[in-house]
Amino acid sequence: MKTKLTHFLTKRYYLLVFFSLLLQPAFAQQITVTGKVTAASGESIPFANVLIKGTQNGTATDFDGSFKIAVGGNQTLVFSSQGYKTTEVAVNNRTSINITLEEDAMKLNEIVVVGYGSQQKKDLTGAVSLVKPEEIQKRQVTTVADGLQGLVTGVKVRGGGRPGQEANIEIRGLKNLQSTNPLYVIDGLVTTANRDFNPNDIESIQVLKDASAAAIYGSRAANGVIIITTKKGKKGPLQVEVSAKSSFQIMPRYDLMGTEEFAKWNNMAYDNAGLPRQNLNMAVNTDWQDATFRTGMIQDYNASFSGGNENSTFFMSGNYFGNEGTVVGTDFDRISFRVNSSGTKGIFSIGENLAISNSKTDEMSGNPIIDVYRMTPTIPLYDPSNPGGYGYGKQGVADTFGTNPLAIADFANTTNENFRIRGNIWSELKFAPWLKYRFNFGYETSFDSYKFMRKVGNWTLNQPIDPSQTDQNKGRSQTTLFENTLTFKKEFGKHDVTVLVGQTFQKDRYDQIYGTKRNLPMNSGTGQYYEVLNQGDSPVVGGFINEAALASYLGRIEYNYDNRYLLNAVLRRDGSSRFSDANKWGNFPSVSAGWRVSNESFFKSEFIKDLKLRASYGELGSGNIGYYEYKSFVNNFGAIVLGNDQNLFSSAAQVKLSNSQLRWEKLKQTNFGLDLAVLNNDLRFTADYFIARTDDVLFGFPILLTTGNDGGNPISNAATVENKGLELELAYSKKINDFSFNASINFTKVNNKLVSLGNGQNENISGNTITRAGMPVGMWYVLQTDGLFQNQQEIDNYKNANGQVIMPNAVPGDIRFKDVNGDGQITSTDKAIVGSPWPEFEMGLNAGAEYKGFDFSMNWIASHGATVYNGFRSVVDRFDDNSNYRAGIQPWTPENPNTDFPRVTKGSTLNSRGDSDRFLENGDFIRLKYIGFGYNLPESVLKNSGITRARLTLSAQNILTITKYKGLDPEFTNGNIFERGVDNGAFPNLKTYSLGVDFSF
Repeated sequence: MKTKLTHFLTKRYYLLVFFSLLLQPAFAQQITVTGKVTAASGESIPFANVLIKGTQNGTATDFDGSFKIAVGGNQTLVFSSQGYKTTEVAVNNRTSINITLEEDAMKLNEIVVVGYGSQQKKDLTGAVSLVKPEEIQKRQVTTVADGLQGLVTGVKVRGGGRPGQEANIEIRGLKNLQSTNPLYVIDGLVTTANRDFNPNDIESIQVLKDASAAAIYGSRAANGVIIITTKKGKKGPLQVEVSAKSSFQIMPRYDLMGTEEFAKWNNMAYDNAGLPRQNLNMAVNTDWQDATFRTGMIQDYNASFSGGNENSTFFMSGNYFGNEGTVVGTDFDRISFRVNSSGTKGIFSIGENLAISNSKTDEMSGNPIIDVYRMTPTIPLYDPSNPGGYGYGKQGVADTFGTNPLAIADFANTTNENFRIRGNIWSELKFAPWLKYRFNFGYETSFDSYKFMRKVGNWTLNQPIDPSQTDQNKGRSQTTLFENTLTFKKEFGKHDVTVLVGQTFQKDRYDQIYGTKRNLPMNSGTGQYYEVLNQGDSPVVGGFINEAALASYLGRIEYNYDNRYLLNAVLRRDGSSRFSDANKWGNFPSVSAGWRVSNESFFKSEFIKDLKLRASYGELGSGNIGYYEYKSFVNNFGAIVLGNDQNLFSSAAQVKLSNSQLRWEKLKQTNFGLDLAVLNNDLRFTADYFIARTDDVLFGFPILLTTGNDGGNPISNAATVENKGLELELAYSKKINDFSFNASINFTKVNNKLVSLGNGQNENISGNTITRAGMPVGMWYVLQTDGLFQNQQEIDNYKNANGQVIMPNAVPGDIRFKDVNGDGQITSTDKAIVGSPWPEFEMGLNAGAEYKGFDFSMNWIASHGATVYNGFRSVVDRFDDNSNYRAGIQPWTPENPNTDFPRVTKGSTLNSRGDSDRFLENGDFIRLKYIGFGYNLPESVLKNSGITRARLTLSAQNILTITKYKGLDPEFTNGNIFERGVDNGAFPNLKTYSLGVDFSF
């Protein structure tokens, strides 16, 4: 027995020795590897996973992206982090490995905020677009909307370069006949991302485009929803980031005549009309553009501080944004601060997001974009004989009612100042890993100050000498929000279920007091007026209070089976005080589904990495009306004389018709989508087709004043609007060694149609447009030109079917108009629909590249198919009025008959009718919206400075535009939905050149 035991132990000993010899080389090659994990931008990636391939052993990078791991010299390390592509690197006995992870543009596991919760991007069933915040932050913009242009399919942005100007944004076309701006939700607070919000604070942006994605916001989501999450602190030591950007802006210019050329054609216009010429001041040659426009400057400084530990995090930021405008007398200043923090103790979490800002705008006086061509070059800037000393029109010398832009900027000053506090406090109780309760309290208040100062002095011909005057008002808005939500999320085998239920209540209040004083005294020492309301005379005071409330109940179910079949259902019920008791409540349901075909067992493709089909239907609402539209408006300032003694009694009268039957406007939208990724997710394609129909559109169509209504057009549920659209996006990204590049192109086609006007109306005419049932809104409705008459014989031969001369008063060189109805005369009944202001499609192209520390990016936008009205040409190309003219024009004369420009004549509107197609132009354009270059200083340069990252940037915006449009900017905006395509002095987008630096430590 002892012999057997000894023999067994001897064998075990030899086996142990044998395996020890086998393992000895491996243990001999065990080494310690250190390194750093960074992104392509040069930024460190904290908490990235570093695993030894084939094992569960590994580590994670620290806050600076550094790591340290013991590994065999012949093993492989696997680096991964959310939002980046997994990368494998062979150790090959190296002790130092620095790795750059390529961003995973597909980001299927990326967390997307969808309202009262979040989802993984791969599980989305609605039409949701994500925007990288750095794409907005690298541009020089005042508001978030400005920065979204060209980045998202289905999102149309039109802005301008006026200091403090807020862009118009339209998601998936026209859905009503009033405001098209979407709902903004910032950190759970329903608010606005206007000019007093700092875009540098943005951490993520989601655009909810279809009804299923936006239905959780119910009655306010008909125009889409933009969800913004601001930056939060992260676990690690204090991180400081500082950036500074300086920009200068250049205003585009008209090509206008100088005095000599102007006098030639102005004299001819008077001669052709048989009128005595003006006594033009040929000694003056004023360039009104040089006098009015200047180089604009922008200063943008931002600093942030963040950090945290296992239980709490914090983020603080401060920003100053100053814009001295390109028009004299305009500027905008904003200073803002933000504090975001959170903490966790056991099952309890609490946090807050607080922003404070103060913005001040010196508003533009008059419209200098029009003034500079209404004023003629023969008028001097200054004229001591005029009240106030500025030059403007003069009878018999310069018969123009144009406005001197310097004078109105001096004598009529308007400033707006807003001090805003907004934020929310939230708390969570996590009763179990699958059950969470959240309370959110949001509050926003704005102290608004408006001041208008009218000094003594004139700016236009025949203007009465008005006394000095100041109009001032002080207003305060308050929004209070209470939200309670309960979320259940649990997996049952292959079933993943999330259920959300909640209740919200929001109350809005706005109150204002105002006052006016005239004949203000002047401080003899400073020459300035006393602008306080306790000076002057003729006082007028007043005030008002508006209040509204919205109560809501909401629920959402998300179901995922085996990452193949996805279902999302939402129901929200809203009640608004803006409607009568009988119509306060509205229900807004939606349902969406997705099928990830690529996860099916029968789907075997190495080429296609992801394929998902989506479909959805939802109903959204809109109560975008005044506070008390369903009630009658009464004027109680009246008086009446009664009785034998003719005594004066107070009286009241209804001045605006009410509509107690107002109800929710309802948008019903269907969406079909496809998401496709191929070539290892390097090439991605997304397509969406949607049909949206809005019934019971709330709008106030004009009614006759003879009805007794003089308090504004009463709102009614009248029209029905329909949109159909197609959105396509193709994106590609690739990294080859130290070189990486990306490119994406997006395409949007939206067709809008007014199904019916309601209220017994068939059409609505506004300016040169007509909105008719069954057609798009605001179609061009004008007279049609048909060349020029070259001689009297052509005039005599231009007859209708009955032989009647159609334009007997015309002379050679006049415009020939089409007699559409054949009645032998040219009247408004000959107008016809000749085009659409809506583009057939719009596109955006984004591209970028990186090589070591250098990077490049650009953004192009394009619009095709719109016909637009050039308000500039409708003034400078007519000679019946006195304004300046376009340089280089060649009007018709007997010696110059081969032209399309009619003869010039004063006092006749025949060749200057603004209601003709003469001033309609092709609105197509391609614009280089942004181009930028950046350089990250290498670590070797920074290692002894204490700075972890330093970056220099050089960029330009709006520097190249390809278009046939003759106005300042084909990318103009017009807030009148019925006259969307009219450029009537819109402030243009400006060429902007920026130099920036940012660093962190």
